[in-house]
Amino acid sequence: MKRLQRMLSCLLLWGLLAGMTALPASALSDVPEDFWAREDIDRCISLRYFYPESDGSFGVGKEMTRAEFVVVLCRTLGWKPTSPARAVYEDISEKEWYAGAIETAYHRGAITSQDGSFRPGDPVTRSEAAAMLVRALGYGSIAGLIQDMSLPFRDVKANNGYIVMAYGLGLMDGTSVTAFSPGDHVTREQAAAILMRLHDKLHNPTTSRIGIAVSSADLPELTGYEAVGVAAARLTYNGAPQTASAMDPEEARAVRTAASAAGAKALLYVTGGAYHVREGEGEPLAAVLLQAVEEGDYDGLYLDVTGLTAVSQRDVLTEAARLLREKLGTRPLYIGVEAPSWKGTVFGYDYAALGEAADRLVLRFDYKKETAAGQTVAPLEPLEQIYYALNRLRGVVDAGKLTLLLTSTGLVWEGREPTFLTGEEITALAEERTTRSHYSDRYACAYLVPEESPAVWYLNAQAIRERTQLARLFGGGHLCLSDLNHALPEVLEAMP
Repeated sequence: MKRLQRMLSCLLLWGLLAGMTALPASALSDVPEDFWAREDIDRCISLRYFYPESDGSFGVGKEMTRAEFVVVLCRTLGWKPTSPARAVYEDISEKEWYAGAIETAYHRGAITSQDGSFRPGDPVTRSEAAAMLVRALGYGSIAGLIQDMSLPFRDVKANNGYIVMAYGLGLMDGTSVTAFSPGDHVTREQAAAILMRLHDKLHNPTTSRIGIAVSSADLPELTGYEAVGVAAARLTYNGAPQTASAMDPEEARAVRTAASAAGAKALLYVTGGAYHVREGEGEPLAAVLLQAVEEGDYDGLYLDVTGLTAVSQRDVLTEAARLLREKLGTRPLYIGVEAPSWKGTVFGYDYAALGEAADRLVLRFDYKKETAAGQTVAPLEPLEQIYYALNRLRGVVDAGKLTLLLTSTGLVWEGREPTFLTGEEITALAEERTTRSHYSDRYACAYLVPEESPAVWYLNAQAIRERTQLARLFGGGHLCLSDLNHALPEVLEAMP
């Protein structure tokens, strides 16, 4: 009988709460019209991340407990609480209203168990909130790698990596220019503001898909692509910059036609290296590129020059980009650059100037390998490297222009240089009985281990989604596939 009464009471309570979700912030007794968090509170209630208090107030100034913060974090991320719940901490009964959310958050890695207890009733601190946010997003490993990064806050002595990420991703601010106040408790309105920032970033609609076509054969459906780079030219040098054909003209025309029919811009994709960028030749470089665009009747240009390391090369590319921007007018200009890396400064690219000239600044990541436990580790566009590059360029280049170049084929190291496998080859290899399939959470990258052969690393659908999420958290979300013709089908389907 008591159990039935408890169930009826719970149903009545949830019914009352559900009925209150439509209340705007202006109807809450403790949320004035000019309150700083009024819009965040209103939206949180509308989205049912928070519920009003039983007295018709929001609970402004009320400190959130650790359990309450986990519950609203689960709601924001769309995580369903486990039901029936099982106890994962010694101080949480499976009968508690928040037990299911705690269990879900635990299994998803948002919270950890060090001494077997969770302290659900303790107020959540700003430092703890930062750690939960970063862990919930799957970035615990990155936080460990960047724990020595500098912060403007002088009062952060622990959880440094988590706070660096929560601050760098724009989820949490300092309490002053030099203080984060990690031990301060998070109030309900502060949590509402934090979670709405997270919500807006994860649901950022300003994403686009771009791809490079290396031939007209086996092109995928191009509807939904912003632009297609037609790999029809490369830079050469014979006393002055020149371009040479890299694709049969009829084939290039077929790719342009397919892109236009799908509503995508057809860009001339031109590759080159340091040899083609000579001091004092920014103007002739721009002129020959513009001529190639106009003669080929392209909608714009995608210039990808690799290996620039000198300041003189940087200045030539910058001058050419500015001239191209002027001459192309409203036609798109995409520029590929080497992404900033952990190694330090990249002298060959003026990111700010190129970002000003280009419609898209496409970040390219190096292919590297190392050996661990007898296996070759060679992840493609590792998540930690993407984080570092986007963090370095935050405030330098408009986030809405930054684009990630992602390898849409597989890679295997069998010697000093990598060999690339098509999507079809990866699929066939994965179906072999002796091949083992894995996914590295550290790098957010899939890999296959064939019998007596080196590992094959590749991006699958999950890897694409994880890179899209990270780009969105930085305010972007633009992805470019390196090879549309040979991409894995699941990669094409996972593109935003």
